[in-house]
Amino acid sequence: MSIPAIKYLRPETKTKMLTLNRPRRSVLYMPASNPRVLEKAKGLAADTLIFDLEDAVTPDAKSAARDAAVAAVASNDYGHRECLIRVNALDTQWGEDDLKAAASSKTDGVIIPKVSAPDEMAQVDDVLTRCGAADDFPLWAMMETARGVWAANDIARSSNRLVGFCAGTADLAKDLHCTHPADRAPMLTALQLIVLAARVNGLSVLDGVHVDLNDEAGFAMVCRQGRDFGFDGKTLIHPKQIAVANETFAPSADDIAHAQRLIEAHGAAQAKGAAVTTLDGHLVEVLHVQQAEHLLAKAEAISAMTNQG
Repeated sequence: MSIPAIKYLRPETKTKMLTLNRPRRSVLYMPASNPRVLEKAKGLAADTLIFDLEDAVTPDAKSAARDAAVAAVASNDYGHRECLIRVNALDTQWGEDDLKAAASSKTDGVIIPKVSAPDEMAQVDDVLTRCGAADDFPLWAMMETARGVWAANDIARSSNRLVGFCAGTADLAKDLHCTHPADRAPMLTALQLIVLAARVNGLSVLDGVHVDLNDEAGFAMVCRQGRDFGFDGKTLIHPKQIAVANETFAPSADDIAHAQRLIEAHGAAQAKGAAVTTLDGHLVEVLHVQQAEHLLAKAEAISAMTNQG
């Protein structure tokens, strides 16, 4: 397969901005080969659903899972939820067929697993272009290898279709030969590099999964950690994790009230000719107003989305 030259361009199209700005507090992986799971997902409060064709599907079920995922995203049965398809890698026997099927489906985007180099995204771009996919067809790259994290900035710039990164912490721990405790201390540098590369290049970025379903306290802690690191939301492996992720990655009522007070205080200061002021003993300047406005916009987007039912 020929690999086109990598173009370091990031046009801010309307479609891309709409994709980047939508809430993704909770992002649930589901095996597309399991009809019962796909049916249950229609009533879940997750912001995003990932119809998985890769790790969660056995080799003998890959083809059927692909058909089920394409049918699911075309069904309009999932309401306001964003519906993504995670395909198998292009170097597998299923990858190219997965990608072509997803590209011609009604999916909101495709997740490419184990991206380790910019050329891999260029190969994906080449397949999409040859099968007639739109120039702004949304792609997500899984950051789950040591090489991929090290090359994250170049990967982020390798395709104009790329809208986000998904951290794959389980595979990353395996590749780093490190442990995977609840606090994820051995891989904090890697997580920060993923966020840094995403933010430098205007991408959304999702945190990895928490695999211990019985560790509720640890899950809540790692959600807070991911939020504090700057992730937009949390990828999940079970519906029981949705509520905590939704709460953690959404502005609280206190956050919203404080943001409104901060904007009002800065506006009052400007009316008096002052560029800065204080609120509750803390300095308030333009950058804090911008952060407050971003928080209020996020809260408004979550409210608008959840009110859709």
